Parts: sequence; C-alpha cells; structure tokens
Amino acid sequence: MIINGKNHGVQPFMLQMRDTVTYEPLPGIECGDIGPKFGYGSKDNGFLILKNVRIPRSNLLQRYVNVDKEGTFTVKGDLRSLYSVMMFIRVSIALGAGKTLAAGLTIGTRYAVVRRQFSTVDGTKLERKLMDY
Repeated sequence: MIINGKNHGVQPFMLQMRDTVTYEPLPGIECGDIGPKFGYGSKDNGFLILKNVRIPRSNLLQRYVNVDKEGTFTVKGDLRSLYSVMMFIRVSIALGAGKTLAAGLTIGTRYAVVRRQFSTVDGTKLERKLMDY
C-alpha cells in the first residue's frame, strides 16, 4: 500500500478484479496462474499486478491497520501476532520437508540394498541373502 508516496508494505483489501460481463481483468489489473508448487500441491497460487489502480479506503481490511480520511496510516494491535502466523507456516513447511526427505531416504536405502549392481557368478545367492534382510 502506497499512501502519499510512502510505502506501507503489503496490506489486505477487497477489490473487484474482473468485469462482471466478460470476466476479463479490469484496466490496470493483470492476473494469472504460476503453476504447481513442488512438494506443496494442495496450494494453487497465482499472481496479481496492479498498475495505477486506486482502491477506496473502505475496501481495506482494517483488522491490524487503519487509514483515516486524511490518509494517516496507523498500526492497531501487536505486530508480533502477525509475525507469529508467518513463522508458524514456515516452520510447518520445514517440518514437512524433513518428513518427506526421511521417506525418500528410506525408499532409496531399501532400493540400494536389494539392487543388483554387478553381475557375479554367485549373484543369485547374494541377491537372495539381501532380500532376506
């Protein structure tokens, strides 16, 4: 959000993006899909570019911030609560990545144990021994 030339960061707001008849993006709005995310397939992310789009002050979701009629930007509440939500999600992703890596290593290790790499005279006996493990 930019007010009077000052950048106040990313803020949530409601905005009509498409024409109600043609469903095409409104002037100054560009949107699209960024495709699947590796390892996080349940999330469908896209992009939104706003070029010289003015959004009414009443469309701002003002739970943690406020913009008065004069354009004064103020923060309501504690910024640590916003930061904690972001950190929770990032920690969850890191834990999930660790579990996925452990599963992949288990599969790879099990395959490496039973995989026949060299042809030997006694290869069938060795293979049977490894399969017993």
